[in-house]
Amino acid sequence: MVKKQTIKPLFDYVLVKPLQEEAKTASGIVLPDTAKEKPQVGEIMAVGPGGFNEQGKKTPMIVKVGQRVLYKKWGGNEVKVGMEEWLLIEQKDVMAIVN
Repeated sequence: MVKKQTIKPLFDYVLVKPLQEEAKTASGIVLPDTAKEKPQVGEIMAVGPGGFNEQGKKTPMIVKVGQRVLYKKWGGNEVKVGMEEWLLIEQKDVMAIVN
């Protein structure tokens, strides 16, 4: 029996599930996977407990599980969760919360 994998970020890391964009252009042309840009919006799946600043004081986490966020385009590290590619990014790479 295979145990389900869970990922708990450390320090100020955030686990983000990228949200897939529409595969068509505004005029209805279907784009192949190779022509799509990397998504920059994702849902937060897990957050770490917080990091430490240069003075050694703990910095709180601003983002929370379940929020949709806009993150830096080329930031983070890809991790495989089940059959999907998710990102492990630092909180500082989150640029905005998307409503």
